[in-house]
Amino acid sequence: MYFKRKAYQELLKWKGEYADRYAVLLEGARRVGKSTIAEQFAVNEYKSYILIDFSEASSEIKDCFDDIHNMDMFFLRLQAVTGVNLFTHESVVIFDEVQLFPRARQAIKHLVKDGRYHYIETGSLISIKKNVKDILIPSEEMKIQVYPMDYEEFCDATGQNFSLLEHLFERNQSIGQSVNRKLMRDIRLYMAVGGMPQAVKAYVNGDNFSMIDTVKRQIIRLYEEDFKKIDLSGSLSAMYHSIPAQLSKDAKKYRIAAALGRRKTTKDDKLIYDLIDSKTVLPCYNATDPGTSLSLTRDLDSYKLYIADTGLFITLMFIDRKVTENEIYAKLLSDKLPANLGYLYENLVAQILAASGRELYYHTWEKKGSTHYYEIDFLISQSTKVSALEVKSAGTGKHESLTEFKHKYSRNIKDCYIISQKDIDRKEDLRYLPVYMTSFLGR
Repeated sequence: MYFKRKAYQELLKWKGEYADRYAVLLEGARRVGKSTIAEQFAVNEYKSYILIDFSEASSEIKDCFDDIHNMDMFFLRLQAVTGVNLFTHESVVIFDEVQLFPRARQAIKHLVKDGRYHYIETGSLISIKKNVKDILIPSEEMKIQVYPMDYEEFCDATGQNFSLLEHLFERNQSIGQSVNRKLMRDIRLYMAVGGMPQAVKAYVNGDNFSMIDTVKRQIIRLYEEDFKKIDLSGSLSAMYHSIPAQLSKDAKKYRIAAALGRRKTTKDDKLIYDLIDSKTVLPCYNATDPGTSLSLTRDLDSYKLYIADTGLFITLMFIDRKVTENEIYAKLLSDKLPANLGYLYENLVAQILAASGRELYYHTWEKKGSTHYYEIDFLISQSTKVSALEVKSAGTGKHESLTEFKHKYSRNIKDCYIISQKDIDRKEDLRYLPVYMTSFLGR
């Protein structure tokens, strides 16, 4: 079963404009569909292709790279070992899980210069220094970030009408209570299943949520295995597992010490970068002065972490329970989650914004005469100005932080949004949007 993925369209653009000068690297976490997209593209868009999976490549395949400076011999050996005929300018070679064999990635420079064929690489944990420290990273390499399936891709896979949402967003008028309830049920289904292709496939095939949750648990175990390859102490896994708990406490920033139960070390700071490089999490940085620039005032020591897929987030929250004991799916789909689980919606908004290619930022500042602080959940640049987003799980409630933010940065603000389950509305200078329309803010 193949799903329609946006990365495929980006590959088409690469093939049409850049493939003669650059290889392309599909980069992302494990199980987001990189290998499937690459092979589907090769089947559809080329006369022939060779797929080399370095997680299981034979010594014969790897030995071919001993002759990389003799291109004629390299390609003769490669075709002989794989049994595939390559056609000049009409074939592509896929290096799957290329981080497991760094010499292949280093060879890209010479292969692209040779010019006979095109090259697609896929990699998980690809930017971790451990995998590339002994090689020259090729400059002849473009990157395409592959995320879990976003809501548009999920709607396409499950037969829902995403284009209707865009039409309703452009109308910018109230939808009506019954329609809004239906559309909220739809996106809660996306939250429950998530965007990992294996989980989506299980749902499309009619599997129940126990089976879907089992699929997601297997993916989390794969991540844990990857973490152990980098950090045998278990600290990296502990940092990943602590994300739901830290978000639930509405903390001002992610705290390594809270994740590990001890004082952090310099090594722990480095592990955080490894975790971010794994693409299994989404970093959201505190922009200290959104009146000037988000990226230029990013505080690298003040950040939050979100799980890259909200479906995995839900599974991670209850990973210590048996699947059969987990009632979270029924409660989520019926909108009966406790109010204190509203950070699920915050993680969803983070995932939606990241999938649109945006870096994530938030902003905090102290309340005068108080130990408390104001916080804007997300900030997005729009032209020369900034829009502020506050996420609510249920009602629209109080919005003190947005009010103060408007006063403080009035000249720099484009819009202030309250993202919730409620219908489209506008009151004074605040815009109210249901969470399923967040996708259109990122564009």
